[in-house]
Amino acid sequence: MKVDIIAFGAHPDDVELGCGGSISSAISQGLKVGIVDLTKGELGTRGTPEIREKESNKASKILGVSFRKNLGFKDSFFVNDKKHQLKVVELLREHRPSIVFCNAIRDRHIDHPKGSKLVSDSCFLSGLSKIKTNYKNSRNQLAWTPKKIYHYMQWFDLEPDLLVDISDFQEKKLKAIKAYKSQFYDPKSNEPNTPISSSIFLESIRQRDLNFGRISGVVAAEGFTVERPPVIKDFKGIL
Repeated sequence: MKVDIIAFGAHPDDVELGCGGSISSAISQGLKVGIVDLTKGELGTRGTPEIREKESNKASKILGVSFRKNLGFKDSFFVNDKKHQLKVVELLREHRPSIVFCNAIRDRHIDHPKGSKLVSDSCFLSGLSKIKTNYKNSRNQLAWTPKKIYHYMQWFDLEPDLLVDISDFQEKKLKAIKAYKSQFYDPKSNEPNTPISSSIFLESIRQRDLNFGRISGVVAAEGFTVERPPVIKDFKGIL
């Protein structure tokens, strides 16, 4: 299945938190979007991989994505090496996205910048025709280079290079986030407290979107950093 956008996250829930609104907006415009989680989040303080898989499936249905896959890399211990890069390359060549969303370039959790660099490097390698994969053990895939790579925001408030209007989709984003009941605020939960399990954290996500909206003249927006400055040809797109 070819899609227009693939959103990568180091853990289930990264994508919803960082770019759930942008995904919803893209899908509403007729674009096909897939989500790929690098790990199962098995080292998370709260929940289990099985619970998080059920939660991610629920969140995916809320967002309306075309597919969701998990590469099964080791939580906190995956590395940016040939083995892991080729797995991402295989997936990129299979689905041939024009746009890739991925983790923040700098963040509190070590997997986030590591996952960001792994995906970014793999996007480059995917375009090299002499790199061969063992996709389905049957045939080599054709090279494919995504046109754009956008890094969403996570724990740190980085300076955005691009803002996406999610005014009409912020509530759907928050609903998808709340599908992860094991991870986020639940007054009935007996699980240990974590930096993301407080009600204040969820409110901070909402407020950041509102603040990006404020500075860009809309109700709510999500921020991204880019590796190359965006280029426009049609001025109608920025009027």
